[in-house]
Amino acid sequence: MTHNRYLSFVGIAGFVSWVAWFIVLNKLDPFESTALALVLFFLSLFFALSCTFTVVGFYFRMWLNKNEIYSNHIAIAFRQGLELTVISLGCIMFLILGVLNWWSGFLLILCVSIVELYFVARQQE
Repeated sequence: MTHNRYLSFVGIAGFVSWVAWFIVLNKLDPFESTALALVLFFLSLFFALSCTFTVVGFYFRMWLNKNEIYSNHIAIAFRQGLELTVISLGCIMFLILGVLNWWSGFLLILCVSIVELYFVARQQE
């Protein structure tokens, strides 16, 4: 699969996920169906952010490194898109639980950064 086709699928999936997220925001009442509303909110936001971060990350990497292989950009952009999504959703979850402060947000970013450093070190071997 070419990188343009892959990015087209990811872009379409991201658009559908953003539409689903806006529908969840506007149609579900979190006071009536708390569990269902939260699950659909986080699930649709997870896919929307993952797709968006992947596409933006790919084009950013392509802009920075013009002479590299595109498949390497796609794999790295997907991994980092998932990591940014975990940070974003983790901060939202901490906010809902009432435990988000600068220290807990920093620890979440630090944990995800350590995971990224592991993948970077493993890739260089």
